[in-house]
This record gives sequence, structure tokens and C-alpha cells, in this order.
Amino acid sequence: MTDHIERLQLDLDLRLREVWAFAFDMEFEDLECLGLLIRAAYGQGYVDAHTEAVPAQLYRDNGYALPKRARIG
Repeated sequence: MTDHIERLQLDLDLRLREVWAFAFDMEFEDLECLGLLIRAAYGQGYVDAHTEAVPAQLYRDNGYALPKRARIG
């Protein structure tokens, strides 16, 4: 894997540390538990996006172009 991808994975893992900690305490015997983890990670992404000190800093830190916003209306 490239350093670029590994750095992004680390950034995301650090942002999802609470979700990862929860996952290690669970046993995924069914899809409902896995769905819970995916929803928690998705929700954490929204929280992180709204609480970043500098909007879109994750993109900038990892060398990604900012996505364009969709026009509504």
C-alpha cells in the first residue's frame, strides 16, 4: 500500500477509535451487529465533519481535492 493510503487509513482509524473499541468488545455473529458498527461509523463521520476546526481539513491533510457541493434547487 502507498504511504498516501496508509496515512488516510490511520487518520480515519483515529477518528473512529470509539467505534473500533466498541467493535473489539463485540462478537459479530449476525448482520445486525455488523450493521450497528457501520451505522456508528457513518454517524461518527457526520459528527467529525461538523466539528472540524477547519472545514475539510481531512481532505487537505491527505492531499485530496475538495469535492464540489451539489446545487440544490
